[in-house]
Amino acid sequence: MNTILADILKRDRAIVVFGLAGLVVLSWAYLICMDWGMRHMDVGMDMLIMPAMQHWNAWDLFLVFLMWAIMMVAMMVPTAGPVILLFAEINRRRRTQEKDTFIATAQFLFGYLTVWTGFSAVATLAQWGLLTATLVSPMMESTNRMLGAGLLLIAGLFQFSRLKYACLAHCRSPIGFFATEWRSDSWGAFKMGLKHGAHCLGCCWALMGLLFAFGVMNLLWVAGLSIFVLLEKITANRWVSRLSGFLFISWAGWIVLSRGT
Repeated sequence: MNTILADILKRDRAIVVFGLAGLVVLSWAYLICMDWGMRHMDVGMDMLIMPAMQHWNAWDLFLVFLMWAIMMVAMMVPTAGPVILLFAEINRRRRTQEKDTFIATAQFLFGYLTVWTGFSAVATLAQWGLLTATLVSPMMESTNRMLGAGLLLIAGLFQFSRLKYACLAHCRSPIGFFATEWRSDSWGAFKMGLKHGAHCLGCCWALMGLLFAFGVMNLLWVAGLSIFVLLEKITANRWVSRLSGFLFISWAGWIVLSRGT
């Protein structure tokens, strides 16, 4: 019986990994396509996924929101992968029907991404406001040194906050969360995904804000931040967060002190 269960768990894990990988690949393909359109403005603006450079209307707002939402999928699903796999394994051990396992895992992922979709809506409005105030360019890059310095300072200070470490501790050790917060009702998996997503947002929101400093569509920084978030989650001690905090604060100070030089 244990051998049969082990084989089922391996198969389920493979299916979930394949599904998550496909979702991430499609998201990155979208971002790369959009990045290409921005770099080739002569033909890129004819692409359906490209918003106007300025004077946004409702459709442009939607396209920017879609960009942020897909970017969050590309960045955050890989960092949540271990927790999603753990949920799928625990759920399989608790359930007997195969369809329930994959439906529940999809609900958990949907709940997690719902939180980041909400963040995407806020980020879209923030970008619209910054664009209107000419603090970011139509190419989605910061045009104000003090904006970049301020975002770096906020991110650096937050790396030392209690909220950061409380949320990060949850992301690093989700077993206790599943042991105490497990829900078996029809939308229990979705609710757990929401709660896990809220903790994830709680430890990463300041880092995501740095995209306004580095360039919202700077894919190197997008990938770098995603890798850093994953590193924070899988590292047992605090040195990664603290070292990055010192670097962000120092970087902000350098920008302020070098102003006008």
